[in-house]
Amino acid sequence: MESSELLTTNRKALTVNLDEAKYGTFAEIGAGQEVARQFFQAGGAAGTIAKSISAYDMKFSDAIYGKAARYVSRERLELMLDHEYDLLIERLKGVRGDRSSFFVFADTVAAKSFKGTNEAHGWMGVRFQAEPNTPSSVIILHVRMLDKENILQQQALGIVGVNLVFGAFYYLKDQDQFIRSLVDNLTLDRIEVDMINFCGPLFSNVDNRLMSLKLVEYGLTSAVMFSSNAEVLQPSEVLYKKAILVERGSFRPVTLINGDMMRCALAQFLEEPELKGVDVVVLMEITMANLLASGNIDYEDFLARVDTLAAIGHNVLISNYVEFYKLTSYFRRYTKQMVGVTMGINNLLGIFNEKYYDNLDGGILESFGRLFKNSVKLYIYPMRMGAYNRYCQADPTGRPTSGLGISEHPLAMNVWINATNLQVELHLRNLYAHLLENHHVVPVVGYDSSLMDIFSRDILDRIQTGKSGWEKMVPEKATAIIKERHLFGYKGQV
Repeated sequence: MESSELLTTNRKALTVNLDEAKYGTFAEIGAGQEVARQFFQAGGAAGTIAKSISAYDMKFSDAIYGKAARYVSRERLELMLDHEYDLLIERLKGVRGDRSSFFVFADTVAAKSFKGTNEAHGWMGVRFQAEPNTPSSVIILHVRMLDKENILQQQALGIVGVNLVFGAFYYLKDQDQFIRSLVDNLTLDRIEVDMINFCGPLFSNVDNRLMSLKLVEYGLTSAVMFSSNAEVLQPSEVLYKKAILVERGSFRPVTLINGDMMRCALAQFLEEPELKGVDVVVLMEITMANLLASGNIDYEDFLARVDTLAAIGHNVLISNYVEFYKLTSYFRRYTKQMVGVTMGINNLLGIFNEKYYDNLDGGILESFGRLFKNSVKLYIYPMRMGAYNRYCQADPTGRPTSGLGISEHPLAMNVWINATNLQVELHLRNLYAHLLENHHVVPVVGYDSSLMDIFSRDILDRIQTGKSGWEKMVPEKATAIIKERHLFGYKGQV
């Protein structure tokens, strides 16, 4: 089905119902049977729905699907999809298997409770055949319902479920359209899709990390996460009640200095008394603003960054949070434990640039109140003055906009700039002194000074022009994968 027309939810459900080949089961736990209801109300559901079931009681659910650690979980959803699909094949394949493309839609959801204290979220998925008598494929989503009222959350859930089923049947040739269509007939302030996963023979060539990136690109969520094994992760399952240490960068490619920054910060982070007995999650973060720096996202370049980070064992977060206070607020959805952010002098000066907070009534003070709320620390990696002048942003005159308060005399070029001797704008110095004195901003110690002249843009130029010497500036495993897969435009030595 190729059309630019935005179909209503009812029209989508009716289209599926009138498609004689589509036949399946709807199994829903929690928040009522909102998706099945859409198909029943559209009319013609007898031609599509073999069974509709809501195993709402836990004992009934366990008896049907087996026990799971949590009822609103990916594990429970997959049990539901597998059980109901096996029943379809067992009972109906012999009767109508040659003319039916079987499918199962399932969801397990916790909408807003009567007390209103729980997280409103859920897992939903569809297991389906593209054609009769073919192997099945699966699409799984994690959604967050953002409406304040239970009835509105249920309504939104029903719409997303119809969009998922319809898209699985009619939009798979255009996966961009499929992802955008998940929020058809909804606004982005009502629903968030923060995880998507495709598997099965229909998706043998699909990289789920790219599909997840598109969730951020099209505004369905503000952050997605990948493991070092190239698996798409659901953020709440990784971050829940964990302490978090994150490093932001372009990682184009990852360098030894990136590794040293995280090594030093992690050593100091783990010494914090608050972290005794607490699990720590380490993340490397890339912002959408960085990926869009050249105007459009280069998907091969994106995968090259993620692959090299994965090669050295790091989980990766892709976020749409340019401001650091938004990033730490995002983490606070999932944990009350300590959050650490490691960064260089450039990023620290960016945090003190007041132009970024014009949208806040309280300006920079409001942003800092949000940033440092609830045990957040910044671990600041040092930099030589000369290196800063070479690589920092320049104003229209070409002069580095350092604000470092340190002489630019040639003898000063080897001065080390760190969190202790950094000088911000005059009217912000008391604020900075307060943060430093109260250990919200912490100088990184134990760093390797021999790495300070390593810069990723130099390495990238060497990789792309075939010049030698870049290998000694990049982690060994990352170097190997760059050469093996010809990442970042690598063509070998000239």
